[in-house]
Amino acid sequence: MEKDKNYCVIMAGGIGSRFWPMSRTEMPKQFLDILGTGKSLIRQTFERFENICPAENVLVVTNAAYKDLVLEHIPELKEDQVLCEPEGRNTAPCIAYANYRIASQTDEAHIVVAPSDHLIADVPEFERLVGLAIAEASETENLVTLGITPTRPDTGYGYIHFEEKADARDPLVKKVKEFKEKPDLETAKTFVADGNYAWNSGIFIWSLKNIMENFSIHLPEMVRLFDEGKQVMGTDEEDAFIRENFSRAENISIDYGVLERAAHVSVIESDFGWSDLGTYGSLYTHLSKDSDKNAIVGARSRCYDSSGNFINTTSGKLVVTKGLEDFIVVETEKSLMIIPRSEEQFVKNIVNDLKADGESEFY
Repeated sequence: MEKDKNYCVIMAGGIGSRFWPMSRTEMPKQFLDILGTGKSLIRQTFERFENICPAENVLVVTNAAYKDLVLEHIPELKEDQVLCEPEGRNTAPCIAYANYRIASQTDEAHIVVAPSDHLIADVPEFERLVGLAIAEASETENLVTLGITPTRPDTGYGYIHFEEKADARDPLVKKVKEFKEKPDLETAKTFVADGNYAWNSGIFIWSLKNIMENFSIHLPEMVRLFDEGKQVMGTDEEDAFIRENFSRAENISIDYGVLERAAHVSVIESDFGWSDLGTYGSLYTHLSKDSDKNAIVGARSRCYDSSGNFINTTSGKLVVTKGLEDFIVVETEKSLMIIPRSEEQFVKNIVNDLKADGESEFY
């Protein structure tokens, strides 16, 4: 793999509200060690790319409020490798900004785009498939995504429908037919049974040339906007241009804006122990557990006649339970949440209520 031409764009602007109270506006999920490994999710994401591209070719796109946090967790980065969005405008403007920064440095690049807060258990396999994707993207006009082979009919993910016939270059490379929204359970069951569907991981690989051309075709207004600042990218004037103009970019995802409209999109069937860690349930699945299936992170515990619980504290407090089954117990400096695991989606309601009541110190 010719690493010098490879660039990695890490998207790190989200808040992770489904992980409240662990994840809050001032300290979102990507900066937390929610797996109990001693490393934050964004740190693990950066290290995952060490064999894919040089550290100087890594860009992190994040909210301006998180710039210092990014540099704290990834001290290898220079300040100008952190691209600061003045506000969240979804993934298409985020990626467009990174494209233009890369284009200010080189005419030829292979770009890997990835979220900052995912779990990938089998890093060598991930590296292998990214290498395959880079080859596919450099040798064809295709935009490439890594699609996760489904292990269950999950309603929490979007799906990618692909052709059964494999690409001539590799049996794992398939032509994308259609991107599907998050389905209901019965539809998800039909997708999994069909065998020609993958979960949409949100990990993309393309050449700079091809992604810029697709933006020009499918999001011309966004291209016109960033073209206005083309000459200041990579200079001291870049920040001012972004602060003044970024809010004009259409609020749209890269999936809706480009991938669903593009003529040439490939998916690589992938299995590298992936999870988007989108909910407490998905986190619980990937944590080690005691003999009673209790997952304990950051806490000392005594669990009597208790099973299937997720327990997390930030203070090392002793947590004692008796007769507690299948609950989420999370304690932070300012909040304590105790809810059934089956009600994890209710966390969104809690955050919305706190926002509606103006209790910003808690969210």
